Amino acid sequence: MLSAVDDATGEPVAALFREQEDAAGYLMLLREVVTTRGIPAAIYRDRHSIFRAPGTERLSVEEQLLSTADVAPTQVGRVLAELGIESIPAASPQAKGRIERSWRTHQDRLVAELRLAGVTTFEQANAFLPGYLEHYRARFGVPPTSAESAYVPLSPATDLDRLFCCKYTRKVASDNTVRFAGQVLQLLPGRDRLSFARAVVEVHQRLDGSLAVVYHGTLLLHVPAPAAARPIRTSTRGKHAPDVQPPPPLPEVAPPQPRPKRRQPSLHHPWKQSYETMRPLQRTLPWIA
Repeated sequence: MLSAVDDATGEPVAALFREQEDAAGYLMLLREVVTTRGIPAAIYRDRHSIFRAPGTERLSVEEQLLSTADVAPTQVGRVLAELGIESIPAASPQAKGRIERSWRTHQDRLVAELRLAGVTTFEQANAFLPGYLEHYRARFGVPPTSAESAYVPLSPATDLDRLFCCKYTRKVASDNTVRFAGQVLQLLPGRDRLSFARAVVEVHQRLDGSLAVVYHGTLLLHVPAPAAARPIRTSTRGKHAPDVQPPPPLPEVAPPQPRPKRRQPSLHHPWKQSYETMRPLQRTLPWIA
């Protein structure tokens, strides 16, 4: 179970069950917090690599400004930065005492409540959580010291699907298609541009599993690309075989004639004699010179 607890009241703000601790689960949790309460000023979290790339926690501010290790943040870290939420990593187990105390209660009481309710699936467990959390707030919640809320209201014009998603950069191929996770998306012509070949676009993988392609803030229309055409194969079996004309025969070509054997000069031929041997002949046979 993933959960977020309000630091002022100790009440669970949102919670959900996931098969594993993944980025999509934290994005769902953060989306529920933002839509129900508002944008928090900061979050206090552990040092999981989902929030920040490994090794960047030990960098100083000057090293982070000079290093490229934190240029490409994680998907959850990017959403926190876009919302303006400060991300504070916990430095010790005692620093997470508030959330750990709530987990101790959930591991005892929530397990018993789920068993008594006959919950056996993730869907049933997530549907059971809102009622359980309401009873938990009434029993363990405390009034805050200040009545002023630290949550910032979310703008109604905010596109939640474009914000809470996983974004990846891709380059459009020459045939105006984008490949992502084994899928090929065919981009349709836009109002300002007929083709996006060789353009760099963003592929958004939304929480519901759908994909969106964005170019300079504009949502592009796309459809699944047609499958590659397969070569046509004919069959002569059966009565319904297609009437295919056989290819014309190749013209007959005469076989190549063997080349005549080159006549080798004899050993007494002048070409086979040395210069010293031929000099006496030059004196006796003037016609050779």
